[in-house]
Amino acid sequence: MKDKRILYVSSEVVPYLAENEVSLMSYDVPKMINDQGGQIRIFMPRYGNINERRHQLHEVIRLSGMNLVVNDLDMPLIIKVASIPKERIQVYFIDNDEYFKRKATFADEEGVMYPDNDERAIFFAKGVVETVKKLNWVPDIIHVHGWMAAMLPIYMKHFYKNEALFSETKIVTSVYSQSFEGTLDAEMINKVKFDGVPDEAIADLAIPDYENIIKATVMHSDAVIIASENLSSSLTKFIESSGKPFLPFVPKDKFAEAYTNFYKNEVL
Repeated sequence: MKDKRILYVSSEVVPYLAENEVSLMSYDVPKMINDQGGQIRIFMPRYGNINERRHQLHEVIRLSGMNLVVNDLDMPLIIKVASIPKERIQVYFIDNDEYFKRKATFADEEGVMYPDNDERAIFFAKGVVETVKKLNWVPDIIHVHGWMAAMLPIYMKHFYKNEALFSETKIVTSVYSQSFEGTLDAEMINKVKFDGVPDEAIADLAIPDYENIIKATVMHSDAVIIASENLSSSLTKFIESSGKPFLPFVPKDKFAEAYTNFYKNEVL
C-alpha cells in the first residue's frame, strides 16, 4: 500500500474517545497502512468530551471559516487538528458549536439520543469533504467507520458526484454491530433530499433506524467490510446479496493481511 492515499472517516477513534470496536479499528487500520508506507488522514467529529488540552488539538484557521448548509440553515465549520503521539498520524476534527459542544458523543447522561444526530451526521459528512477539497488531497480510498460517518458515501455519490477531485476515489464501509436504539429524526430523509439526493436512492431512510441507515450506506459504497463477528443476520444477508465486493469478518490478529489484500484486489 506504499504511497496509496487513504482517508479514514470515523464516528470514534482512540485515543480521543473510549475503547470500543469502532474506535479501536479506526486507529488500528490507519496505523497498519501508515506502517506500510501509505499516506493517511483520519477525520472524526470534535465531540465536547474530547479533552483538547490533553490531546493538543488546535484550530486550523486556513481551513475553518466556511459555512455548511444543513436543512436550509448555515452552520459554521471549524477544523481542528492533532497528532497521535509516536505514530506521526494526523487527525482532523470536524467541529461546530451548535452540534458538537455538548459533553458527550451521541446521547445525554440519561442515555437519550440527541434529537439532532441526523443533522450532525450530515454536517460531519459535508465537513469532511469540504476540508479534503481545501487540502487538495486526493484519496485513492475513503474508508468509513461507524454510523455517525454513514452519510458520507451517500453525499459522495450524489451531492459531490461532479467533484473532479474524487473521480477515481473508491469508498469502503466497515459495518459494525455497534448501533443505537430507536430511530433518528423522522425528517432525516427530507433533510437529505433537500441536498438534491433523489428519493429512490435513500428510500431506506424513511425509517432511519440503525439497519436502514447502514443499508443506504452500503448501497452507496464501492466495497464493504463486515467488521463485527456478531453482526445481525439481516444486515449480513443484505451485504452478501448487495452485489458489492465484501470481506467477511476477520479476527483482530489476522485483519492486517486480509484488509490489505481486500484494498489491493477488490477496491483499487
